[in-house]
Amino acid sequence: QVQLVESGGGLVQAGGSLTLSCAASGRTFRSYAMGWFRQAPGKEREFVAAITWSAGSTYYGDSVKGRFTISKINAWNTVYLQMNSLKPEDTAVYYCAASSGGNYYLRTEYEYWGQGTQVTVSS
Repeated sequence: QVQLVESGGGLVQAGGSLTLSCAASGRTFRSYAMGWFRQAPGKEREFVAAITWSAGSTYYGDSVKGRFTISKINAWNTVYLQMNSLKPEDTAVYYCAASSGGNYYLRTEYEYWGQGTQVTVSS
């Protein structure tokens, strides 16, 4: 089992920044890749970014490339999502998830999910 707890959501003005955190625990979580997804009301859950624990390889969705950065601190078992130049369309519930492999862009490849944290960007 892998447990994931997100934090750091909130309200921010357009153009501002916010950093989300995801604390991971469980016996085998280091064998998983970690991803961030988001879901706005009435929309599908969308891939945002992913990172592998071992190599630190990163992957980004097209809508956030150049604005968001995913990173990790192994010693703290924590993954971060630094979000810059935020736009109202970034408003969503953001979820942290763990994948044992495959296509990190696909929601179905992730076995474990956090409870989500709300990010609201005002115009």
